[in-house]
Amino acid sequence: MSLSQAPLFEADVPDGFRYQADFISSDEETVLAAEIGRIEFSIFEMRGVVARRRVAFFGTSYDRGPAATPPLPDFLLHLRDKLAALAGVEARAFAMALINEYRPGTPIGWHRDAPQYDIVAGISLLSPCRMKFRPYVRPGERTATAAPRRVATHAVVLERRSAYLLTGAARNAYEHHIPEVTTLRYSITLRTVRP
Repeated sequence: MSLSQAPLFEADVPDGFRYQADFISSDEETVLAAEIGRIEFSIFEMRGVVARRRVAFFGTSYDRGPAATPPLPDFLLHLRDKLAALAGVEARAFAMALINEYRPGTPIGWHRDAPQYDIVAGISLLSPCRMKFRPYVRPGERTATAAPRRVATHAVVLERRSAYLLTGAARNAYEHHIPEVTTLRYSITLRTVRP
């Protein structure tokens, strides 16, 4: 079964996960992909591990602060406004943007977004992917009894041009990952900063 044929059930996502298919039009996707194609991507390294995906940060970043990253580019402002309306927050609340380039064979490992960020909003471009969730276990709590909780408990297909929000339990009590993609995919992630 291809990803685009896989069923999407609301019951198969954690509380606090919100999904909207066809959040942007095909024309909007084409324009965004062209703009992203002009971006200079960087290699991403975290805790000494070099990721296979390439990234571009705007606004604030995990460890560099707002002075070290460029502001959100103009082509993201309309998208930020639409995501803010979906999330029910002011557009300026989205202080950080991350664009990921997933080439064929590129995954993103299990993770929770950095703790200084609150609402996470994402858009998928060019191809679908599967996002998996599992309960988050703090490093000090990882024991043999925690092992059963380390398997994926939820999964959802993120279709191209779709949007998702991670809030509440989906954001704080779960971690997520995306297995290797088979075709080029871009993702645009915007985050609000915790008060």
